[in-house]
Amino acid sequence: MISLSHYLVLAAILFAISVVGIFLNRKNLIVLLMAIELMLLAVNLNFVAFSHYLNDLSGQLFVFFILVVAAAESAIGLAILVVMFRNLSSIHVDDLDNLKG
Repeated sequence: MISLSHYLVLAAILFAISVVGIFLNRKNLIVLLMAIELMLLAVNLNFVAFSHYLNDLSGQLFVFFILVVAAAESAIGLAILVVMFRNLSSIHVDDLDNLKG
């Protein structure tokens, strides 16, 4: 049987991988967006694990709201990425200062 601590350790590992991905790679916007999404998924895993452990559905309901916000965030991030690549032919984070609007 998988206990709550197994889920929490897995979520902590996922969160740590995403933090390392953010700090090690500050140049590529796609990798930064993927690391942020991985961080949100680690938080969602914590919510689902505690919700199942406490027999309360509010944590699982909260996960749906987080997933909606994450989908909107990734759509806006990818839209910014497309505009940046069209204008500058680059996806480096340092080039975001050159965008006007």
